[in-house]
Amino acid sequence: MVNRNDFKGGGSPWGTPPGGGNGSGRGGQRPPNIDEVVEKIQKLISKLIPGGKTGGSKPIIFGLILLILFWAFSGLYRVLPDEQGVVLRFGKFVSTTQPGLNYHIPFPVETVLTPKVTKVNRIDIGFRSASDSGRSSGIGDVPEESLMLTGDENIVNIDFSVFWVIKDAGKFLFKIQSPIETVKAAGETAMREVIAKSQLQPILTAGRSRIEIEVQDIIQRLLDEYESGIQITQVQTQKADPPDQVIDAFRDVQAARADMVRSKNEAEAYANDVIPRARGDAAKILQEAEAYKKQVVAAAEGEASRFIAIYNEYAKAKRVTQERMYLETMEKVLADIDKVIIDRKAGGVVPYLPLPELSKKKGTDTQ
Repeated sequence: MVNRNDFKGGGSPWGTPPGGGNGSGRGGQRPPNIDEVVEKIQKLISKLIPGGKTGGSKPIIFGLILLILFWAFSGLYRVLPDEQGVVLRFGKFVSTTQPGLNYHIPFPVETVLTPKVTKVNRIDIGFRSASDSGRSSGIGDVPEESLMLTGDENIVNIDFSVFWVIKDAGKFLFKIQSPIETVKAAGETAMREVIAKSQLQPILTAGRSRIEIEVQDIIQRLLDEYESGIQITQVQTQKADPPDQVIDAFRDVQAARADMVRSKNEAEAYANDVIPRARGDAAKILQEAEAYKKQVVAAAEGEASRFIAIYNEYAKAKRVTQERMYLETMEKVLADIDKVIIDRKAGGVVPYLPLPELSKKKGTDTQ
């Protein structure tokens, strides 16, 4: 509600004198005489009053008119951009007004409240900060608020904060009696509901963001059912740990689980390296065996075909084929050895031209 002192110019509803704020006039002119101004106003009022003359009641009527004008102008009020106006008529909520210059029926008929609607308020649940607890430093834990039972029958110590703003100032002021306690109770109820449906491991690791979103939705739904006029902007988890009595053992379990995961990853990496190489070696051996098989089979088939061809020729001319086979066999046997020919009829060694020796000797001379 606008105060009387909000009017400038010494409390007058008409503001400052025509000459400026200090009454010194402009251009060196002398300020008007107050008596003359009052006399002109009295004449104007006497014209407006029936009968044209008021006698000794002129000052009283003039004063009443001034009071009425001042009372009427007192209904003007300004709502700042971060506020919302709440108009009360004889103490009953009537309407809300938006930022800017507004008007209401002056006191005592109507009054106006202007709460801050853009200020972000914070409520801590499960712990108290230094400013809240009155201590010089540190954060105090509140076990009766922070200890909650999970869906897999474990206990988790969780601290979180709820951030909220005023959405509807009228409902905020008159629909709920204690807004802070209401938001706190709704926040704790919503968090316990979500934690009771969740497993411990996601709560302590990657599941916090999902829990925060679910808790915010549940709180907002509860506050909307209460018509509280409050908007929840964020739910922020500050801490999520096992109870202090078992936190050391839990950390040992977590470390062992981390070692297990690391060992498993190393084993999988080794398997991914060895198995492909073993498969490659096996494929190589199979290919070489297949090639050797084809080579042996082809050689055997060739020998068989050659044997059949020789047999067919032998069947046609046995004597000639025998001599040919003998000569070919001896050629293979005697090809790479030194030979001495002895002829019984000639009475000894038969002289011959050792062509292989000559070729070897020629090769040695050229080197």
